Amino acid sequence: MKKLKFPSAQTVLLIIAGFVALLTWVVPSGKFDTLKYNKEDNSFTINSEGKTTTIEASQASLNELQIKIPLDKFTNGDIWKPISIPNTYKKLEANPQGVKEFVMSPIKGIIEGADIIILVLFIGGLIGVVNKTGAFEGGIIWLSKSLEGREFLLIILVTFLVAVGGSTFGLAEETIAFFPILIPVFIAAKYDALVGLASIYVGSSIGTMASTVNPFSVIIASDAAGINWTTGLYGRLFMFVICTAICIVYIIRYAQKVKKDPSKSIIYDQKEEIESMFLMLKTNSHQKLTTKLKLVLFVFTLCFVVMIYGVSMEEWWFEEMTATFFVGAILIGLIVRMNETKFVDTFVKGATELLGVAFIIGIARGVTILMDDGLISDTLLYYSSNLTNGMNKGVFANAMTFIYAGLSFFIPSSSGMAVLTMPIMSPLADGVGVGREVVVSAYQYGIGLFNFINPTGLILASLAIVKVGFDKWLKFVMPLLIILTIVTMLFMTVSVYL
Repeated sequence: MKKLKFPSAQTVLLIIAGFVALLTWVVPSGKFDTLKYNKEDNSFTINSEGKTTTIEASQASLNELQIKIPLDKFTNGDIWKPISIPNTYKKLEANPQGVKEFVMSPIKGIIEGADIIILVLFIGGLIGVVNKTGAFEGGIIWLSKSLEGREFLLIILVTFLVAVGGSTFGLAEETIAFFPILIPVFIAAKYDALVGLASIYVGSSIGTMASTVNPFSVIIASDAAGINWTTGLYGRLFMFVICTAICIVYIIRYAQKVKKDPSKSIIYDQKEEIESMFLMLKTNSHQKLTTKLKLVLFVFTLCFVVMIYGVSMEEWWFEEMTATFFVGAILIGLIVRMNETKFVDTFVKGATELLGVAFIIGIARGVTILMDDGLISDTLLYYSSNLTNGMNKGVFANAMTFIYAGLSFFIPSSSGMAVLTMPIMSPLADGVGVGREVVVSAYQYGIGLFNFINPTGLILASLAIVKVGFDKWLKFVMPLLIILTIVTMLFMTVSVYL
């Protein structure tokens, strides 16, 4: 009998989409009223069951709605998305999602996720152009010689820098660009592809989990909770240092084991298949890193530097990031004097290499669309908020962490989770007798921990780049996730009693 194979990422997501569609037939439909600030006329718009009402944008209006958030958080643009209004949950007529909605969900998801999908395709195009020049091959040969005997420094450097990016400006979706480039470097260093995947993905996840100044999580969540984002900063810094160190040690231990005996690799049976995917590893030639190729790598690296600067300092989003990689590809084509036809063919071929990843992103977005259209997201939030009634401080802090972990399956967006849940969840801290920063921390750690394995997040798209199965990722990451969960629970328990 042929051994059963774990399904592909696309199939896993379609199964989840089917499960969510079934949930819309079982979970009651309901919705909170929402409040949005209008900068044009300095007013608030309340949306209740599709009907809108405009009221004065004042602190008195917020107090009347029991929203304990300073007015300036809205007027200065800190909160720009509609927020949920406490105590306004209403059951609505059921809107179950049938076969038609299930079939349409991935298509709708692809359309809604077009911004990140186009970014991924343009990154693929840029990588294809750079691959054609031979610059990657020359760079990997040079790097392998430079790091000989000290390859572990690569793990420390990549994991730490990506974690810092996640903690400061929310480096997450952007890491998709790093996988096709850095994984061959790790393979050339005699590690396996999982080491490269982990250094990038775990680094990003631990950084966003222990965010210090990330505007897309801690700052928007703190604003929506009505507290200053610096409240609880030292605790987050402590968790960042401890958890990042744990992750680096864990990855290095696995990497050294694989380096010593390649058969110990969790993906050993895929070794040849994975290595054959990277053109720069297919040849035994000794490509020299010429001045022209150094210039190609400089422009390529500069694309990422410009992207990081734009996102962190200039409020760039996917359009600007995509344009940066497109311009970079054109400049590299000019540097190596690639003719127009060859450039277009190479760019398009490179983009098609990441088409599967783009589809995964779209299907995952479709799962969220099914929940929103089925009107069950707010119902799950409402019942989750009722679970914490009467809890003591320590239990409350940990329960909130696990509640947020569960909710992140249905609402994978960190900023979306913050504005939807924080006005509802943060007042619960007042009744228990703890600071609202505890709920903000629970939100971060819950989402962050589940993000390591969340199929509706970025992990399946990341794994698809090197065709590593979700089952093999789980085998690798689960011990680390258990360790981090224990550390988080201890920290949350101790923090509420200090």
